[in-house]
Amino acid sequence: MEMSYELKILFHVILASLLGAIIGYEREKTDKPAGIKTNMIVGGSVTLLVSMGESITIHFQQLGLSEVMQTDPTRIIQAIIVGVSFIGAGTVMQVQKDYKVKYLTTAASILYSTGVGISVALQQYILAVGLTLFILIIYYPIKWIEDKFIKSSGDHED
Repeated sequence: MEMSYELKILFHVILASLLGAIIGYEREKTDKPAGIKTNMIVGGSVTLLVSMGESITIHFQQLGLSEVMQTDPTRIIQAIIVGVSFIGAGTVMQVQKDYKVKYLTTAASILYSTGVGISVALQQYILAVGLTLFILIIYYPIKWIEDKFIKSSGDHED
């Protein structure tokens, strides 16, 4: 691997981390778990892991092992989703006295940051930025609609 390839991966990780920060900002601002740093780390690490899948494939090809060892980078994405789901499950809690589940939106934001990270790793920049902007629509205008028309003032459990 040449250094420019590694620098490209580094750029992707930084970009995904910055987009993750935007996603985590609302969680942080509303004092929910898994805010800016968590979403940055998830987005960046996912980008790194997906990029490393490509690196592993290229490495095996250069060693002449592509016939002996089959690589499937999609398995990395499957493993990432399982791992991130575990992190998300750790943020969800049930309040026993009220029988309400809290922080599902936070867990979903971590999964969403995963998708953004995968998009960046696959060089789908418009998709990654578009998804980041779209989640801001989910966070703010949709929350306003929920507050105004659906939820009563004590029902905010996201």
